[in-house]
Amino acid sequence: MALLELKDIARRFQLGDTTVNALSDLNLRIDAGDYVAVMGPSGSGKSTLLNLLGLLDRPSAGSYLLEGRDVTTLSPDALAGVRSTRIGFVFQSFHLVPRLTAAENIALPMTLAGIPAAERRQRVRQALGDFGLENRADHRPDQLSGGQRQRVAIARATIMQPALILADEPTGNLDRHTGDEVVRLLEELNGRGVTLIVVTHDPSLGARARRQLRMEDGRLQSDSAQRPGAIAEIAPRPGGSVAA
Repeated sequence: MALLELKDIARRFQLGDTTVNALSDLNLRIDAGDYVAVMGPSGSGKSTLLNLLGLLDRPSAGSYLLEGRDVTTLSPDALAGVRSTRIGFVFQSFHLVPRLTAAENIALPMTLAGIPAAERRQRVRQALGDFGLENRADHRPDQLSGGQRQRVAIARATIMQPALILADEPTGNLDRHTGDEVVRLLEELNGRGVTLIVVTHDPSLGARARRQLRMEDGRLQSDSAQRPGAIAEIAPRPGGSVAA
């Protein structure tokens, strides 16, 4: 079953007199439970694609269906609601709130969603145990190691039980051993049915995914799944850089 479908997606930016085609005529289907790595050089469109998939940006043209719903037509408030409940984000720089403890950072999405305090406490307690953070619940981010901060970030990303996790260079600020531990946690979540999309420059991390997408110049250059229609044929375009 398709979790998401992109149909004829384009994303254009205007820089002075120049139109930058960050994504062009992109068609892509990702099924529920997929484990996908998005790779490519800087400026290939990976981050633009991730922002669109995460509903942090809107396409200039085309449609994006998430769980069968065309989210390109939604209001900003409706988009925020979908984003907070159906999508989890894991970033290279963790993006934890410095003044909040590990437990409070994990609880933040539930607080914003208005989930009652008793349920928040129960779910945070469960998450702290699941991610081996029981003894770090009251520590702020500056009192945690890089691996602990990323585990807090993953716990926060999954606390609302999303259908999709988007991970942007999740091991970029970690040593190899800690990075492998973080990847294992993400892969365990994928094993439970959560769709996982990882943007990475690391070939070894990309190779772990069951499906590899390679971006170049705003288009899907290759797709290891070889799905019909997954790779858009795009005519060459004149000049201009492409957003990363």
